[in-house]
Amino acid sequence: LILALQVSVCVWAQQWPEPDKELVEKYEGLKAVFFKRIVTAWEKVKSSAQPSLEGSPTGGRAQEIYDELKKSPRMESAIKIISGLASEMGPVVDKARLSLLGAYGHYLRPYVGETLDKAITSIKPVLDTVLPQE
Repeated sequence: LILALQVSVCVWAQQWPEPDKELVEKYEGLKAVFFKRIVTAWEKVKSSAQPSLEGSPTGGRAQEIYDELKKSPRMESAIKIISGLASEMGPVVDKARLSLLGAYGHYLRPYVGETLDKAITSIKPVLDTVLPQE
């Protein structure tokens, strides 16, 4: 058991290959576009749902609950804790992301990179129609 644990720790402790600068830039660009699409979709849903909720009793009650939660000291504490954890976990997540990009670039990209790039390129027009960036 100890030997198996030692081997598994050695595998995870190894240095992962560094990702190419071009791959990181491509990933960051795709990530930014993805988040823009999500924010735009959220704004559209919110703007279309807000007028219908304002006139309904359910919407009024939901607004009251939201206001109560916003004023709650427990909610403020939870938000502070979550934002503190997010700021502490940021560097760890970035390091893990770069390690995964490096592993992808070194081990998988030569085999699936071109196919994945074609798939992303072919799905962009559909996403621009269904879920535009702006």
